[in-house]
Amino acid sequence: MGILKSILRAVTWWHGSTLNTQFYTWRKGVKVGEDDQGNTFYRSRDGKRRWVIYNGEAEASRVSADWHGWLHHTYDEMPGDEKLAHKPWEKPHEANLTGSALAYAPAGSLRAAEPKERRDYEAWSPE
Repeated sequence: MGILKSILRAVTWWHGSTLNTQFYTWRKGVKVGEDDQGNTFYRSRDGKRRWVIYNGEAEASRVSADWHGWLHHTYDEMPGDEKLAHKPWEKPHEANLTGSALAYAPAGSLRAAEPKERRDYEAWSPE
């Protein structure tokens, strides 16, 4: 099982980092912090490149807005002990639930917990 896991890690990126990314991070990366989900953030020694190594599945919506702004050079200050100022209308970070059982299903959807019966629709059938 260990060999298969090593092979998958060498060629896939969605369960963490590939061997190339890990090697690049080891050679040129400087660890700058972690978020509450265990994702680790790095920058290059010259400060021009920034990247994240996900803890588990590589899903971009798992990066909070604070770290997202730092990754994309929106601002230079790293999120850390001091939380960034948030507006009162901003909602807390929420993961992308698309494709999961918790995904939004509008009323009348067949995926809804209790689909409603529709009387305003009549299925077409050929003559």
